[in-house]
Amino acid sequence: MSQFLKGKVALVTGSGQGIGRAIALSLAEQGAMVVTNNRSPLTKNVANQLDEVRLAKLTPEQLKWYHSEIEKYIGDAETTAATIRTLGGEATACFGDIVDFNEAKKIVDFTAQTYGAVDIVVNVAGAFGFAPIEKISEQLWDKVTGVKPKGYFNIIRHAVPYMKQKGWGRIINCSSPAFMGGDIRQAEYCAANAGVHGLTWGLACELFEDGITANVFAPAAKTRASVDMELFDQVVESDETSTKSGEPLLPYDGTLPPDMFSAFIAYLASDEAKHINGAVFFTFGGKIMRYSNPAIVEVMEQSEPWTVKDIIKEAPEKLLKGYKNIVDKA
Repeated sequence: MSQFLKGKVALVTGSGQGIGRAIALSLAEQGAMVVTNNRSPLTKNVANQLDEVRLAKLTPEQLKWYHSEIEKYIGDAETTAATIRTLGGEATACFGDIVDFNEAKKIVDFTAQTYGAVDIVVNVAGAFGFAPIEKISEQLWDKVTGVKPKGYFNIIRHAVPYMKQKGWGRIINCSSPAFMGGDIRQAEYCAANAGVHGLTWGLACELFEDGITANVFAPAAKTRASVDMELFDQVVESDETSTKSGEPLLPYDGTLPPDMFSAFIAYLASDEAKHINGAVFFTFGGKIMRYSNPAIVEVMEQSEPWTVKDIIKEAPEKLLKGYKNIVDKA
């Protein structure tokens, strides 16, 4: 059987559970030596947005469902690494918080010391929270944007010198369809993921001549966070629901597991994808979709300084021809 990543070394942040775990397994299946990572060993599996106060508001039936589902997502970096080893692959866990610049360096250096290189970085770690903009706390903002894009930068900053030594590297960053906004009430999460795109595009342009590519995937998948999204709106006031409509973006039973598309990330990490750089993909179940690159679509200009009167006259037919704003449903 072909192993497209034989001899490569991969570091996957946020790979204790869910999407990161599925990706780590796919990389290992293709022959990569994998360092798995999350902040710390798992002591108790809980949903991120459902604290004890909110759990107390659930009906007995809802609480029973919560406990049965949340146990399906138990795991950490060591259990992922152990699974890879059981399947015949090579993997080692490294616990540490990528939000801390020096701790991120330790994670990257550990990868190089353990397997001799850092060829592939897949950043999957993330944090999120639901709140209308006027109720987003500074703590929530810093928590979410501290992982993306800052934590991603921390890992990449320390990994790139190892990649440059070999003249080869793959950086693959996890975003979310939330980078485009939408019905959700989590502006901090939208900003964090939009930052991932800017970071990745900058890297794609800067590092391509060094044999290093950088790409983004924005997944939708059934994970521990899906349990949050299924129950959160049922235990908060109507003006605090995760979406403006009060309806879930994706119903729990209609969401598919990440192993449906995890092989695509292994593909992006391979030599077969050396020409793919600065791309953004949406992955959902068996569907893999590519976003168009941002581009200027209309221009208006004149030789004299613009006045408001000039703009009112010229913009509708030149700059704004065919324009629809971001919430225009027509």
